[in-house]
Amino acid sequence: MSPRKQKPERVPSDVLRRAKELGFSDRQLAHLWGTTELTVRALRKEYRILPVYKTVDTCAAEFEAHTPYHYSTYDRENESVVHDGGKKVIILGGGPNRIGQGIEFDYCCVHGVMALEEEGIESIMINCNPETVSTDYDTTDKLYFEPLTLEDVLNICDHERPDGVIVSFGGQTPLKIAKALEENGVKILGTSPEGIDLAEDRERFGALLRKLKIAHPKYGTAYSVSNAVLVAEQIGYPVLVRPSYVLGGRAMEICYNGDAVREYMKKAVDVSPEHPVLIDRFLEDAFEFDVDAVCDGTDVLIGGVMEHIEEAGIHSGDSSCVIPPYMIPPESLEEIKATTIKLAKALKVVGLLNVQFAMKDRVVYVLEVNPRASRTVPFVSKAIGIPLAKVAAKVMVGRTLEELGVKDFDFRTLKHISVKEAVFPFSKFPRVPVFLGPEMRSTGEVMGISHAFGGAIAKAQMSAGNALPEQGTVFISVNNSDKNEITLGIAREFVELGFSLIATEGTARFLNENGVPSETVFKVNEGRPNVVDLIKDGKIQLVVNTPLGEESRYDEYAIGWAAIEHKVSFITTLSAAAAAVKAIERQKEGNLAVQSIQEYHKKAPREQPETRQNLTPVTNKATPNSV
Repeated sequence: MSPRKQKPERVPSDVLRRAKELGFSDRQLAHLWGTTELTVRALRKEYRILPVYKTVDTCAAEFEAHTPYHYSTYDRENESVVHDGGKKVIILGGGPNRIGQGIEFDYCCVHGVMALEEEGIESIMINCNPETVSTDYDTTDKLYFEPLTLEDVLNICDHERPDGVIVSFGGQTPLKIAKALEENGVKILGTSPEGIDLAEDRERFGALLRKLKIAHPKYGTAYSVSNAVLVAEQIGYPVLVRPSYVLGGRAMEICYNGDAVREYMKKAVDVSPEHPVLIDRFLEDAFEFDVDAVCDGTDVLIGGVMEHIEEAGIHSGDSSCVIPPYMIPPESLEEIKATTIKLAKALKVVGLLNVQFAMKDRVVYVLEVNPRASRTVPFVSKAIGIPLAKVAAKVMVGRTLEELGVKDFDFRTLKHISVKEAVFPFSKFPRVPVFLGPEMRSTGEVMGISHAFGGAIAKAQMSAGNALPEQGTVFISVNNSDKNEITLGIAREFVELGFSLIATEGTARFLNENGVPSETVFKVNEGRPNVVDLIKDGKIQLVVNTPLGEESRYDEYAIGWAAIEHKVSFITTLSAAAAAVKAIERQKEGNLAVQSIQEYHKKAPREQPETRQNLTPVTNKATPNSV
């Protein structure tokens, strides 16, 4: 009988054992035998075919190793000693590092381990990435170097019998198995799998937002090419299209017409009722905000509201952001805080929560809610001086925010400004598209802190290897909606700082007619020498280009690549340009003091702070690899 037709209950125990010894997973065997993974698991347990755990010999056999570092095998002798009597908790790590899920989640896992240690609870880590701190043998009480699959996690839970498992520190990877773990008798600590699923499921979450009367962009779900075009037309272009349950914004695109949607659907993988494509109205030219919070089931600690310098639609992992937010009406900030609290309670969050907002024409929209650790948790924790992941872990094992002394924290009392800047690998990959979008592209991030907004921006840019120029020529090209007093104010400030201006025909005419001297240069397709030629010749030191709509993206691609190749700072929104002006002012003053994070949270400022009233009141948002 062929393996495909073999019934699991008729498979001899020696055949099943041999298959496990050769490395076949329960899921692989289920596929071969036309049954379910849990059926194979039940048969394996009936036959008492169970993995054992060996200790990694970190002493090279010179003497006995006592490191709590284990891996599974289908051998006979078990070297993992189970400690009974005390409380123990398993933390699931983030798995392999890749763009979209990386070291930020490892930070949360390690802080979770520290919190459990402080609470007198044995910590057990399951992770399979050797490039993380959580897999250092001396980080946790016990480490299992295993894949984050349902089979492997259940095997360890059967062996260790933990009091609970934390799934919300490792990003999306452990969340995918949370519901199955619970269904197999594993206690999930923190937010329940039901709450996680409610936030992840588009239809259910949309119904919740409507019930709570929370504004959100129009959206739809598509199961075929024709269905996708129809949904997009009903929503209105431009639209953001993406597969369901993606990580790091993978395979997301912004489409401006039906042809683009059709082309996307042809490339989409495995589109079906079980794997639909999600379609959202894309809010072009909007502000975006991120909120990281901790809820204990009753009270909510809002760690920080971060304002993105990038335009809405840029993946949060790629965006520069500022905490506290610097350009938001007080009433809108209060609405963001109130909505976060409302969502935390509606989802019955216990632990970390991340909410992404967009604001357009002073209307605040909810874009996404993640009842788990986000990649901004380390940044926010350092900015506010409160280790949010530690607080969350303690909340998950029964402590309250009031007991931990953080219930009444208000990030608006901070006396310093923190800026997160992404680091990109574009210079290593010639001619890849450089325009940022919903798919995460960054491979790292840096942080700049100062008591002045301009100082924080300047430090972040220096740290990212993208220091702003203090003299030379600024190229400016803005879309028609940006030809306003804000652009004029920014242009005048560049001139006052000693820069000369060069612009495309329409922008140059606008600037000159309003008393700001500017020379004219060709666009990429208008003639030679054009703006790209001038960048290559070293005649432009800073680019301010604010595209809007599909057609303007072509010029931005050419200009952006020229800027990257020749290490010229490249700015694509007025918010970023305003931030750059403040940073250059601070650099020219030479007043960039260095202090440790601890000093920022304890001491008075060494640098003269800037008042928010002095910041340029910009009304649109930002992008690529500069500010």
